[in-house]
Amino acid sequence: MKDLVPERYALAFRLYPYARSPDQDATAPVRHKAIVVGGGPIGLATALDLGRRGVPVVLLDDHEGAGLGSRALCFAKRTLEICDRLGAAAPMLDKGVQWNLGKVFHDDRLLYEFNLLPEGGHAMPAFINLQQPWFEKFLHDAITAAQAEGAPIELRGRNRVDAVIPAADHVTLEVMTPDGPYRIEADWLIACDGARSPLRNMLGLGFDGRVFEDNFLIADVKMKADFPTERWFWFEPHFKSGDSALLHKQPDDIWRIDFQLGWNIDRAKELEPARIRARVDAMLGPDVDYELDWCSIYTFQCRRMAQFRHGRVLFAGDAAHQVSPFGARGANSGVQDADNLGWKLALVVQGIAPDSLLDSYDAERVHGADENILNSTRATDFITPKTPVSKMFRNAVLTLAETLPFARTIVNSGRLSVPCTYDRSALNGPDHPEMPARTRPGSPCPDAPVGQGWLLSHLGQGFILLTIGLDAPESVMAHGLTVPRLALEATPELAARYLGGAKGAVYLIRPDQHVAARWDHYDADAVAAATARAIGKE
Repeated sequence: MKDLVPERYALAFRLYPYARSPDQDATAPVRHKAIVVGGGPIGLATALDLGRRGVPVVLLDDHEGAGLGSRALCFAKRTLEICDRLGAAAPMLDKGVQWNLGKVFHDDRLLYEFNLLPEGGHAMPAFINLQQPWFEKFLHDAITAAQAEGAPIELRGRNRVDAVIPAADHVTLEVMTPDGPYRIEADWLIACDGARSPLRNMLGLGFDGRVFEDNFLIADVKMKADFPTERWFWFEPHFKSGDSALLHKQPDDIWRIDFQLGWNIDRAKELEPARIRARVDAMLGPDVDYELDWCSIYTFQCRRMAQFRHGRVLFAGDAAHQVSPFGARGANSGVQDADNLGWKLALVVQGIAPDSLLDSYDAERVHGADENILNSTRATDFITPKTPVSKMFRNAVLTLAETLPFARTIVNSGRLSVPCTYDRSALNGPDHPEMPARTRPGSPCPDAPVGQGWLLSHLGQGFILLTIGLDAPESVMAHGLTVPRLALEATPELAARYLGGAKGAVYLIRPDQHVAARWDHYDADAVAAATARAIGKE
């Protein structure tokens, strides 16, 4: 099938070359526990998480690896913590450019700078900058390592899904390969096939939201430069290359530059190398030597599906929701989708939890998507004011921000990705009023030093009972689960993040390292009830 993969799609890394599968020679469609469609960051993370939990999973992708272009670039602390649990973070940290600091300019004036992680005692930085092909490669390397240890993960490149046929207890897929078509079945199908999601379209599902009337040019340039490792953002930059501009450092002497172009543009003309160079020259100066590495034009869009679960089909990442790039909320929120879905689907497949637990994936991640869309919409409206009055307000805020700290909280150059707290989730159990708000039920656990290591690395990927300064059994049996105990003594960091006004604490922590419930004493019945609630049995 010559047109299966367009020739123009160039690969940065050929990670899963096509190989014929026995399924293609079967006389009837072979049924699999889980199939993931889409080999981008979210599909790879989902397959890796499921496989590490013992769920047999097949990943189908119409290409054979990671495509060219930096694309997703900024990966947040929570994403790195998730990748660490999946065994992929170490090479990401080694390769990526780590940063915590950002600066905001108006014209040629520095208005203020900010630190995204002013608090010490965390294993991960606030962000790393790492081109998406490398992020995908390191997830793939972690899959290869997991396969060597027996994880039931299979990757199939150049397997394009052409039809989806849902049924009550499974989904049938029609798949095209270079050797022709075949059929395959899945108990559960996870669609991670991007913002244009063919699977979503095949099922006739909507993707509603807002398209912002503005265009932005990405110009990745290779150069030696002495700019610091920080995020620099200009409103109305003095170099006049666009209405706003952004500068970021990437690995391998690559720098990401974004220019705001406006709405009514000739896209083909703006992508001409000479025109791009004129903008970059105005920004960097005529004497800076550089090469254009990768360029693209994008339009802001904030959209999501009404529901992320449709029977046996679950949507994740850009297939489920799309946000504007400013704020680095796209890939980061998608990895949180995978983090939320993996343990729930594993418990359902293993017969420990009812499949209604997957409704909480929809509820919690729709909440996360709405939070991201709200922040992205506000950022976009601030960056691209559409009326003279809104622009006057924006510039007045920028003027005040140079000297008045309160005004800096109003400036929005892309509020950067933070992990979602699942307030009001049906899975949340009891809270304790004297403990810190940052670790209330639904919150991701903040890291802290523990001996020579870090708290999150001790939590693992199952339910765990964290006790601080209190006694409790070594493990608890509850509703088909063995919940081990992690016993710690209070340190200044643990006290500040987990105790607050309480003298001791018991935390029930979910497999995605979000808090399920907390108490100031151990109660076996209360822990059992909270565990039942956290797996959808109450």
